[in-house]
Amino acid sequence: MFEEENFVEKLVPAVEQQLESNDTRYVKTTFDRLVTNGEVAEEAKMLIALCLADESNRMFIDKRDFDVDRYQELLNALPEVPEG
Repeated sequence: MFEEENFVEKLVPAVEQQLESNDTRYVKTTFDRLVTNGEVAEEAKMLIALCLADESNRMFIDKRDFDVDRYQELLNALPEVPEG
């Protein structure tokens, strides 16, 4: 579990870039929703990073490209975190 947490923490800068990018407005929408519903900003970023880590892991396991639709589904389910 420690290695997984470290991996997720390393994805926070990528999440911060997504929050600023016009190409990933859905990430900012998710962030704003989480913060409005009471999450602390840093925790909201970690939750989003968890989704990014989950999709990145599936990419590796399934040997496929990044699935934006799946990533958005994971984000839409937050604060429920992906399992696995």
